[in-house]
Amino acid sequence: MLGLFKRKNFPKYWQDYIDKVSNSEKYSNYENIRFVVLDTETTGFDYENDRMLCIGAVAIQNNKILVTDSFEVYIKQEVFNKETVKIHGIRKNGDEIKISEEEALIQFIEYLDDAVIVAHHTAFDLNMINTALKRINLGPIISKQLDTNYIYKKLSPNNRYNKVFSLDDLCRRFNITMHDRHTASGDALLTAFVFLKLTNQYKKNNALNIQDLVKTNYHLNS
Repeated sequence: MLGLFKRKNFPKYWQDYIDKVSNSEKYSNYENIRFVVLDTETTGFDYENDRMLCIGAVAIQNNKILVTDSFEVYIKQEVFNKETVKIHGIRKNGDEIKISEEEALIQFIEYLDDAVIVAHHTAFDLNMINTALKRINLGPIISKQLDTNYIYKKLSPNNRYNKVFSLDDLCRRFNITMHDRHTASGDALLTAFVFLKLTNQYKKNNALNIQDLVKTNYHLNS
């Protein structure tokens, strides 16, 4: 699959990303892994017809949240849905500095580098990003991806496996104060706190292996 990427004439930023992920040797040592915890705010849940409004992210390395290694970008609204403004508060003509979807993707890919992605309900955020990449004839994201909902269920009794846990559920479970809820950067930071709580819990009974935390039975759009 990676050979296919190399045979095409991609922009340098995308080829650099493919090369870095393909050649990364960090995944065998958990402490060396840079995790990028991300969240997106969108106009809705339709991958094809809705659009991202904001991407927020923060990095984790060696069990520490790196607030100086964070990312936030607002995207010009090609699609406007006034019903979702009450959730995320992002107005079409708001005060935020907004850039094009393509420029936002370029900045995000360069920020992501060879990190492992973490999100809550990862498939949604990555499907939104992958669909946007498809519009500029790129993608999909090939980074390893972790889902805090899946990791929590992996650590829970069997009778919880059919339940879908919200980010609010897990913040309450771990007594995490929910500041800036429903902003991309705020939710990324909350997810980062949840991820550290989960990995610390996992390490009590297991040697932490990145592959143990990867859910293998969901598929992202390409």
